[in-house]
Amino acid sequence: MTNKAKILLIIPAYNEGEGIAENIKKVENYIKSSSYNLDYVVINDGSTDNEEEVLKENKINHVELIQNLGIGGAVQTGYMYAYKNGYDIAVQFDGDGQHDIESLPQLIDPIINDQADFTVGSRFLDESNSEFKSSKTRQIGIKILSTLIRLTSNIRIMDVTSGYRAGNRKVIEQFVKRYPRQYPEPESYMHLFAKNIRVKEVGVRMFERTTGTSSISLLKGVNYMISVSLSILATSLLGKGRK
Repeated sequence: MTNKAKILLIIPAYNEGEGIAENIKKVENYIKSSSYNLDYVVINDGSTDNEEEVLKENKINHVELIQNLGIGGAVQTGYMYAYKNGYDIAVQFDGDGQHDIESLPQLIDPIINDQADFTVGSRFLDESNSEFKSSKTRQIGIKILSTLIRLTSNIRIMDVTSGYRAGNRKVIEQFVKRYPRQYPEPESYMHLFAKNIRVKEVGVRMFERTTGTSSISLLKGVNYMISVSLSILATSLLGKGRK
């Protein structure tokens, strides 16, 4: 694969009308100055605010979902878009300002150089220059999930809930067929490992979100941890049963 590989930024967004135009402007400016063959698409996940109007007024390339599918469904829609339009690499990129577009080379260069099929941007690696690490409570939850994935797969991913990720054509094809809906980031690793997909964690910079609200509230945190842990265990057992 070369620097001429077709790369798509998949940008899921739900009720991000307040800041989506500014965040996409940063993406467009990066594309203009970049040597990569890079495009983007916003997946408007059935927003109930003025996001659709903002996207149309600013002529932002987007797919409009008629109802809210959740982060898993929105991201899978982006992978379907990448597959149908012949992209070689798909990158998951948040529309809320959390992900640093300048960190994109760290994600896609290992794929271009055939060092990995799938990469995950991490705030917790030593080479990450991210000052934002998430709240202490969430960091504890991330460590628990990281440990659970390591125990069930013997593979360590430190930033298991990171949504800043990239995959090659093999990954795109897999996620078109199957992508976890409820807990897409942690659970998807188990599907990737079961298919012998080469996963590499790389250091990136992230910011605190500038607009919108998190899809996981503090009140839902405990339920999320229990549910995603059970989902990881079930996926691991099913994967071993198919071998």
